[in-house]
Amino acid sequence: MNIVLMGLPGAGKGTQADKIVEKYGIPHISTGDMFRAAIKDGTELGVKAKSFMDQGALVPDEVTIGIVRERLSKSDCDKGFLLDGFPRTVAQAEALDALLEDLGKQIEYVLDIEVDTEELVARLSGRRICKVCGTSYHLIFNPPKVEGICDKDGGELYQRADDNPETVMNRLEVNMNQTAPLLDFYGEKGVLTKINGQQDIDLVFKDLDTVLQGNTK
Repeated sequence: MNIVLMGLPGAGKGTQADKIVEKYGIPHISTGDMFRAAIKDGTELGVKAKSFMDQGALVPDEVTIGIVRERLSKSDCDKGFLLDGFPRTVAQAEALDALLEDLGKQIEYVLDIEVDTEELVARLSGRRICKVCGTSYHLIFNPPKVEGICDKDGGELYQRADDNPETVMNRLEVNMNQTAPLLDFYGEKGVLTKINGQQDIDLVFKDLDTVLQGNTK
């Protein structure tokens, strides 16, 4: 089964990806992992990608698509794969369809984990970090025993600038604007399923698993 997993930052994609990979034995392929592997292997496309990344520039689509093609051509993808973080645009989705057609494959499931914006802001802005040891806490999911104090060394906990609610909201809006056309694209193709991500983690996975077993779509 060939899957694209979608969801805004804080929706819990990483957790659910791990569960899907564990049950179905398919590789979890993220854009970052693909780039790092291509760079480490010293492939021609990896060298090109590194030159852009070193300058802090976005890697052009043609390079990204080439790296995706290399990765999806490997034998561990023969029984399927889980794509995470790619595609990000309709142009990338169209290019992905074309390269998969060349490989005799197609995207069968696009799973979008949906969580209300307010909940996402709460999840993402609740992180606190110890100034001394760097241990990460969360005000809702993993609070310290004493508010504002690290359990390990008594260090002061602080909120990173990019975790404040206003910055988080801006980040979410950018992501929403980017992914909306992509959701429309896959919705029109009939492969998109929206999953309620505000449930317990195990219930979210149960819904995802039901779709993957072909019981609903």
